[in-house]
Amino acid sequence: MKPILYLLLVSISLVGDTLNELVDYAMANAPVVKQTQAEITRAALQHQQSKAAQYGTLELVADYTHYNTERTLAPLSPSAIGSGTPITTTKDLVSAGVRYGVPLFTGFSQTRRIEIAALGNELEHAKGHLSREQIVYNIRALYLSILSLQELYFAQQHYSQALEQLKKQIAYEVELGKKASLDLLKVRADLYASQTQEARFQADMDIAKATLSAMVGKEVNGLEALEIDVSPPDYDIDRLYATSARLSKVALEQIKVRQAEKKEAQTRSSQFPQLSFNAYYGKNYGEDIQRSQWDHETLWQAGIHAQYTLWDFGLKSMQTQAAAVATLKASLHKEQTLLDLKKLVAHAVAKVNRSYTVYLGMQAQMQLTQESERIERVRYENGVATLNDLLLAKGKYHIAKAKVIESKYSYQRDIYYIDYVMEQGAPQ
Repeated sequence: MKPILYLLLVSISLVGDTLNELVDYAMANAPVVKQTQAEITRAALQHQQSKAAQYGTLELVADYTHYNTERTLAPLSPSAIGSGTPITTTKDLVSAGVRYGVPLFTGFSQTRRIEIAALGNELEHAKGHLSREQIVYNIRALYLSILSLQELYFAQQHYSQALEQLKKQIAYEVELGKKASLDLLKVRADLYASQTQEARFQADMDIAKATLSAMVGKEVNGLEALEIDVSPPDYDIDRLYATSARLSKVALEQIKVRQAEKKEAQTRSSQFPQLSFNAYYGKNYGEDIQRSQWDHETLWQAGIHAQYTLWDFGLKSMQTQAAAVATLKASLHKEQTLLDLKKLVAHAVAKVNRSYTVYLGMQAQMQLTQESERIERVRYENGVATLNDLLLAKGKYHIAKAKVIESKYSYQRDIYYIDYVMEQGAPQ
């Protein structure tokens, strides 16, 4: 038989945040999410910087120099030297102008740099998606833990109340001489133990709420109940395997492989000639020593610079080999990620199937121990059974009830884990 059971987490619904509200708030306000967004913005700016670098730089430059001997305002040509025209000289030379420089050919190194920055941008987006999935799963797990502890706390309270009633009944019967004082001591000991467990559940709830508040980015007090459908799992593991190959975890590793390939190509670029263009236009100013008045000369120049390394003692070759090894390493890591992801999928599905089976077993055990507790109570009231028999039956029923609660939440947590593995938890 495959029953579908609809169970409410707590019978008393507290006014508080819903799970979806907390997730939405965290996605917009949690510090970890904002840090991730900052990394995405930084990667986008780096991409823009790499694209802007290909257009060169235009600079406004100025300079003042005092010499101990005279200097001309501009370099002298042979015709100027032989013309007999007075040459302006000065010891205080001031220059101002604009300078422009741009790479013409870098062996495609600059192109690769832009491509690597673009891949870095993609990488941060993939990391951001995975980070959000992790945060959502952690919020869900903490939310379930708090509700589970809350329900366990209520169950423990109910158990304590039952023991309290039993204690009063036995105390009355001790006064009448029908029961021994030892029975009263036994039930009081169990009551104290139950009350201590209540305090532990309360402390664990406070810790979990504080952790959830830090993760979400706001104070979390009450939580709304969830409706959990503990139904037979129906996962097509082959379909999950096929889907997992298209997840962001794999895409991230593929981006790393492409980055490594681009970096390998970039190292080879240094083996090509490097060409750059530079131009300058400006004026030199100075006080003519002979005439004691300021004069100026206009200067401009434009040129192409070429550079090629003939021999570097194998440095570039070793850099290229190291880049090739990095590419191989990235490829192998991607293959390992696919294998690990397949293992995670199988593990997640197995956990859900196990949780469902455990839940059914705990349900059956709880029903049996409940009936056993009822029978032992009747036997004890009729003097057939001892108090130890009754307390043992009560304890077994309480433990079975607690395990039903834990297995129910464990089942839902495992469902959320599959969502996390398959990257289906975070809002799109």
